[in-house]
Amino acid sequence: MRRLVPFLALLAACSHAASSAPGPSTAPPALAPNATMVRVTDGDTITVRIDGRNEKVRLIGIDTPETKKPDTPVQCFGPEATAFTTSLLPEGAPLHLQRDVEPRDKYGRLLAYVYLAADGTFVNLEIVRRGYARLLTFPPNVAHVDEFVEAARAAERDDIGLWARCTG
Repeated sequence: MRRLVPFLALLAACSHAASSAPGPSTAPPALAPNATMVRVTDGDTITVRIDGRNEKVRLIGIDTPETKKPDTPVQCFGPEATAFTTSLLPEGAPLHLQRDVEPRDKYGRLLAYVYLAADGTFVNLEIVRRGYARLLTFPPNVAHVDEFVEAARAAERDDIGLWARCTG
């Protein structure tokens, strides 16, 4: 029994280290859905269904190139950003929306951090990380600003997405 106790302690320590170690096999946790994906308007604006009503949602902290803004030409990498957001958010996908301080913008759109409920993918962050959006911060909605800054800097440094294709 005396030999078994140190072995079990070592086994428990190794098991804990393996389960808490970061890496590609570590998946984000699933989240409770509170919305359902309806459609993508453009790279940073979507429509979701909440409590039986459709709501336009503006993703907090990011800005993708314009594709549908009135009196504005389609901007460089706008169609690609819209296509990427569409690929991340298929119609009918269960979503978890998280609000910050201000609930709506001046256009009446719900402001939210958007997550895929099934696997916890942080959509706002993924769009920036892959080079489809720039950082856009409107205090007091700044809960994830540090993550967005880091992701935007990495995308620009690595010259991916809009950073590789667009100037100015």
